[in-house]
Amino acid sequence: MNDRQLFLVDTTMRDGSHAVRHGFTGDQVAAIARGLDESGVPFIEVSHGDGLGGSSYTYGFSGTNEFDLIKAAGKVIEKGKLTVLLLPGIGTIEDLKRAKECGAQVVRVATHVTEADVSAQHIRAAKEMGMMAVGFLMMAHMASPEVIAGEAKKMESYGADYINLADSAGYLTPKGVADRIRAVKDAVNIPVGFHAHNNLGMASANSLAAVEAGAVYIDATIGGLGAGAGNTQIEAILAILKREGYNIGGDLYGLMDLASGVVRPMMLRPQEVDAGSLMLGYTGVYSSFLLHVYQAAEKYDLDARDILVELGRRKMVGGQEDMIIDVAYQLKAGARQ
Repeated sequence: MNDRQLFLVDTTMRDGSHAVRHGFTGDQVAAIARGLDESGVPFIEVSHGDGLGGSSYTYGFSGTNEFDLIKAAGKVIEKGKLTVLLLPGIGTIEDLKRAKECGAQVVRVATHVTEADVSAQHIRAAKEMGMMAVGFLMMAHMASPEVIAGEAKKMESYGADYINLADSAGYLTPKGVADRIRAVKDAVNIPVGFHAHNNLGMASANSLAAVEAGAVYIDATIGGLGAGAGNTQIEAILAILKREGYNIGGDLYGLMDLASGVVRPMMLRPQEVDAGSLMLGYTGVYSSFLLHVYQAAEKYDLDARDILVELGRRKMVGGQEDMIIDVAYQLKAGARQ
């Protein structure tokens, strides 16, 4: 038995928002949150897929106001901590204050992997509000372990309670994950976590590699529901970690029942590694771009894979969704010449 305590962070109602086109209802959120809480999941994240304030033309409008969804979750969570995501430049400190009023206890402040400095005021504000604050570094494949360690130290200095690395494109393989987790763990005096996408079919393997390298917090979703091919499947990673002897709580049967009885009927499409999501991982493109790319491909009669290749070549990152249409238009114009 490994005595190090591990914690699951469920992001079904945040990252999974991408996969349902931000269409969660209050009743759906309440049902998922209740099931997660009853199954002993300690952190339950609810936000627009792009975090607080993400409901917009650029990122996709929410079917239900996100603060109403946060309230719906807050009413049924009794043991876990209601968590939100905030991307500086999209969400504001005022949004965070409102989320706290709706019951949020934890905020994960997310930036591009080399831009930790933009998180300073948001992490400090969260701590002043009495919230747990997490430094969340996205697109971790786009920087070396040494660079990421330096960015993590910045977030620690701002007051972050732990650092979370996100393989937002599902690009990494276990060695790349382990190298990055170890570098951050060696650089900071706070815990480290990991967030995987399954675009290359590596989410569970990468999450296990993160734990073996020292990660304490592991992100996952019910049924793997999330952007691209989805996230680490919470039922699967819990089974793996329990079988490997790690000290982790959670009701495996309860999570399996929640997946089959509640979440899978909500899915708009299977969470699988299809051509589009595979190309996300192969080219290193932000996972939440996928549905936007499909729309652009249909509009301009293009192969979605060609758009993804060009986005990867240009090293587009989260927040540049508006460039998808530009790239599609340019590819179509070039094809006509």
